[in-house]
Order: sequence, then C-alpha cells, then structure tokens
Amino acid sequence: MTATASTVLPARALLLDMDGTLVNSDAAVERVWRRWADRHGLDGDEVMKVVHGRQGYASMALLLPDRPMEQNYADNARMLAEETADTEGVVVIPGAPDFLASLRGLPHALVTSADVALSTARMAAAGLVQPDVRITAESVGASKPDPEGFLKGAAELGIDPADCIAFEDSGAGIAAARAAGMRVVGVGPRAGFHGPDVVVEDLTQVRVEAAPDGGLRLHIG
Repeated sequence: MTATASTVLPARALLLDMDGTLVNSDAAVERVWRRWADRHGLDGDEVMKVVHGRQGYASMALLLPDRPMEQNYADNARMLAEETADTEGVVVIPGAPDFLASLRGLPHALVTSADVALSTARMAAAGLVQPDVRITAESVGASKPDPEGFLKGAAELGIDPADCIAFEDSGAGIAAARAAGMRVVGVGPRAGFHGPDVVVEDLTQVRVEAAPDGGLRLHIG
C-alpha cells in the first residue's frame, strides 16, 4: 500500500539498502551500465531493467547467460572500480540525513550490493554517515534477491529477522528481504511494482522513535 494516512509499524531493528533508498545514484549507474551494454551489443534499456539491486556479476549472469562466471567476476571488479570513481550526480534521497540521525542508538544496519569502496564513496558523496553495522558485497556469497545479506544483517544485530523491517527500492532487494522473512518499506518509484508492505516517495515520510520495550516504532505517512 502507499503511505497516505499515518501507519505505525513496531520493530526491533531496521535494515537499510543504500542505492535508491538512502542515496540516489541512478545517474552514475546509468552511465556505467549503458557503456557496458554498448560494449556487449545489448539494449541499454533492457539492461537497466535488470541491474538495480543486484551485484554486478549476478546481473551479468542474467544478461549474458552463456558467459563463464569467471568472466563475470572479473568484469564486475572493473565495473565496481568505474562506479566508485564516478560519483557525479550522486545525491542524497530526501529525508535520509534526518532519518539516519534518528537511528543513532537504535539497532540498524546497511545491507548493500555495493562493496566497501563503492558504498563508502557514494555515502560520502551524498554527505551521509555510514551505519556502524554494514553488510556489503564482501560479506556475502550470494547477491540479492538471495536473502543472505539481510539474514547476516539481522544476525550481526542479534535480532530475529521477523522483528526487522527492511528499506528497499528494487525488485531484487524487496524479494531478498521477503525471503529473509522481513517486512519491507518500499522507497521511491520502482518499489511499488514489487509488493512491499508499504511504499513511501522518500524518507521525509518516515519517522522513527524508541519504544518503551527497547524496540522502535516506525511512523510512516
């Protein structure tokens, strides 16, 4: 559903995607992946339908199914370097600074398909402080939509996945959070197509407060 009237969701922890959720990196993602599409003779529009939310090698495996995975991993390393160097147009999602500030002292983690270098570069470009707990590409063996990243985030925080709420913008990310057994807040225009529990335009529609039982309350709308 779309957030209209105020909704209150109880939780014990929040798990936050980065690209499209805290940081708008669409301009950089488009530049890098459309160049990649051109190099491989693929339609750029079709490529862009696949890449959001996934690690690069997983997108490549879908787009070039006959190519050996070793080539995808090598190509992915080059793509990550390109993306890390290209922060032009990377901007904050409205409301993200206040939202992250409100989470200080409350259980939360970043769960991103980016690696450490890329996530550090994009969060810095957007002027955002990194959460203390971060699950990055190096932390997992499987990309979203596999739930491994979200499950690791919950485990790092010591919280049952069913007591976590994930914030995501992409189909792959929402599927990953769902597979981990979490409720999902969809952020932005892509999210509503993939069945999150609630959709917000951006993080100005979200407010967090500590609950008396040690958990938190998420006010949406």
